Amino acid sequence: MLKILKYSFFDLMRSRWSYVYFLFYLLLGIVLLFLNNDLSKAVITLMNVIIVLVPLIGTIFGVMYYYNSREFTELLLAQPVKRSSIFLGQYFGVACSLAMSLVIGLGLPFVFYGIFNSNAIWDFSLLLVTGAFLTLIFTALAFVIALANENKIKGFGYAILLWLFMAVIYDGLFLMSLVYFEDYPLDKFSLAATMLNPVDLSRVLILLKLDISALLGYTGAVFQQFFGTNFGLIISVIMLALWVLIPTGIIYRMAKRKDF
Repeated sequence: MLKILKYSFFDLMRSRWSYVYFLFYLLLGIVLLFLNNDLSKAVITLMNVIIVLVPLIGTIFGVMYYYNSREFTELLLAQPVKRSSIFLGQYFGVACSLAMSLVIGLGLPFVFYGIFNSNAIWDFSLLLVTGAFLTLIFTALAFVIALANENKIKGFGYAILLWLFMAVIYDGLFLMSLVYFEDYPLDKFSLAATMLNPVDLSRVLILLKLDISALLGYTGAVFQQFFGTNFGLIISVIMLALWVLIPTGIIYRMAKRKDF
């Protein structure tokens, strides 16, 4: 699996799209630091971009790489190599290359700006960690969708629908449920619903770290009591890790049963 991971990683790192992805975040960081003297404001702006863009890019790249490398995958399947090793190696290669482009692209401008001498270092670090988690999560979900659908059009359609649901529709349904059941205690429901969506969970973690949870009203106070503690932070990281491990386990099971 490590050899396949290494090949997929370097194959993507040589791709022009990886350079475009890297340069986008590099230029984004430079522009934000040029326009904002306050690092905390730059982190908030980056959060709004990363929360939406990273899942979309991870989903599209995952599906695209799987379908474009199908002939190479069939060649590998003819060799004495485990199927699970092939697909897991490709997944980790894609996810690691995207995560590296994100971390280095955003990290370089902030490092030169003096992020290590600023109080915003922990906020920025959490932003990069959640961005890396979202990359791993949505790339894994993309591979699950691609493995389940031989038709490219269906695969891309389901992938875009997944991103749209997680990033937009889920929030709308969540807010509608809070309004509709406002007469009932919704503390535990709000916490559970947030943890069931990695996009919302990442957003809440960054907002609470930036100490602007007051903007969320009563719900923000509930989140602050849970996610603002060390225990809440540990639970959140565990949930994000589960969002990575569960789709990875599904890839492993589907790869073993995949019939070409």
